[in-house]
Amino acid sequence: MDIGLAFGKILRQKRKAAGLTQEQLAHDADVQRNYVSLIERGVHHPTIAVVFKLAQALHCMPSELISDLERELNSQQS
Repeated sequence: MDIGLAFGKILRQKRKAAGLTQEQLAHDADVQRNYVSLIERGVHHPTIAVVFKLAQALHCMPSELISDLERELNSQQS
């Protein structure tokens, strides 16, 4: 799986688990709503600054997002 698609999948899972819409997450992270959609679809890859903003809005550590991404990528390779 492409890293962008995998990160988008993780972001979508975290957002839904937090009970947030794309619009709510975008507002809380101070990014555009369409940008959240583009990240979730793997079209855009977020900068490290955006990863930190998204993590803060999701009330998790940025390292948690990256760890989940690593697990997702490793599970796809198996």
